[in-house]
Amino acid sequence: MARGLRAFCDGYVAVLLPAYLQALGLGLAEIGLLGSITLAGSALATLAVGAVGHRVAPRRLLLFAAGLMVVTGIGFAGLSAFWPLAVVAFFGTLNPSSGDVSLFLPLEHARLAGAAGDRDARTRLFARYTLTGALCAAFGALASAVPAWLAQAAGWDLLAALRLMFLLYAVAGVVVAVLYHGLPGAEGASDAPSAPLGPSRQVVWRLTALFSVDAFAGGLLVNTLLALWLFERFGLSLAQAGQFFFLAGLLATASQLAAPAVARRIGLVNTMVFTHIPANLFLIGAALATSLPWALALLLARSLLSQMDVPTRSAFVMAVVTPPERAAAASFTAVPRSLAAAAGPSLGGALLASGWLAAPLLVCGGLKIAYDLALWWAFRRHPAD
Repeated sequence: MARGLRAFCDGYVAVLLPAYLQALGLGLAEIGLLGSITLAGSALATLAVGAVGHRVAPRRLLLFAAGLMVVTGIGFAGLSAFWPLAVVAFFGTLNPSSGDVSLFLPLEHARLAGAAGDRDARTRLFARYTLTGALCAAFGALASAVPAWLAQAAGWDLLAALRLMFLLYAVAGVVVAVLYHGLPGAEGASDAPSAPLGPSRQVVWRLTALFSVDAFAGGLLVNTLLALWLFERFGLSLAQAGQFFFLAGLLATASQLAAPAVARRIGLVNTMVFTHIPANLFLIGAALATSLPWALALLLARSLLSQMDVPTRSAFVMAVVTPPERAAAASFTAVPRSLAAAAGPSLGGALLASGWLAAPLLVCGGLKIAYDLALWWAFRRHPAD
C-alpha cells in the first residue's frame, strides 16, 4: 500500500514537474540540473541507509523517510527560486524518474525478501510489489491533468493548482508514515553484523558497476525529460502527456505480471536481458520517428517490455547475497545507480536545450543495449539464476 501511494505521487510529479518549473520561470537546462540534484541527493541518502541500515531498526528508518516525503511536498509547494528548490530536492524524496530511486527502496526490498521463501516465491513477491508501483504510477500520470482541469473548469490559477499537487504529495507522506508505523517490528540492532557486506561483496560490486551503466542511460531520459521532449518535439499538452504516461504505465504493469512466468522458464538473467534489448530498440525508433503517432506507438511498445527486468533484477540481487546482507546489497546496488543516474538529467536537459532533441533517446537506447549484453555475459551461468 505504501509503495502504491508513493508511486501514484511519483507518477503525477514526473509529468507536472517540468511544467511547474517552467511556470516558475526556470529554463530547460535548469530543469535538467534540478533532476540531477534530486537523484544525487537520493543516492547519498541510500548510501547512508546501506552503511547504517543493518544497525538501526528498519521501521525507524522507514518512518524517517516518510517524514522527508512530507517536508519535500511542503517545500516544493511553497518555494519558487531555483536554489531553495534545489536544497529541498537534494535532501528530499522527489522522484523525476519512472522507477523508485529513493531511500525507500533498499528498506522495503530487505523486508520483502525476508518475507519470501524460495526463489520463485521471491520473484512473484517482487513482481506484485513492482506491479503495484507501476499501476499506481500510471493512474498518477493520469492525475497530472487535474491542474489543467482546475484552471479551465474551475477558474483556478494554473500555478496555484500545480502547487496543490505538491501539497497532496506531503499529505501522502503522512499516510505512508501511518502505514509504516503499523508494520510488525523487526530484529533490533543488537544482533547486527559487524559489516554491511560479507561473503557476497565481490558479486555485489560487479552488479553495481553494471547497474550504474543502465542507470546513467536511464537518467538521460527520466520521465520528466521524456515529458519535456514530447512537449518540445511534438507540442503535446499536459492532459495528452498524462494520458500517454497512463497508458505507458498500464503496459509496464502488464509486463511485470508476465515477468515471474518468463523467469521461471528462461531464468532471471535471460528475462532481464532479452526483454530489455527490444525495448531499447523501440526507444531508438521513437527518437527517429517523424510523426507523433509513430513516436507514441514506439514508446508504448517500449513500455510493454522495458519494466520486465525490474522485479527480476530485485529478486536476483536478493538471491545472490545472504539474508543479513540484503539491506546493504539493495542499498549499495542502488546508490551508484542513483549517482550515475544523477548525471543523466543534466546532460539530457542540456542536449534538449541545445536543440539536439533526439540525442537523449538515442544515447539512452544504445547504452542500455550495451549494458544488457554485458550483464548477460557476466552472469549467464550464475548458480543463483
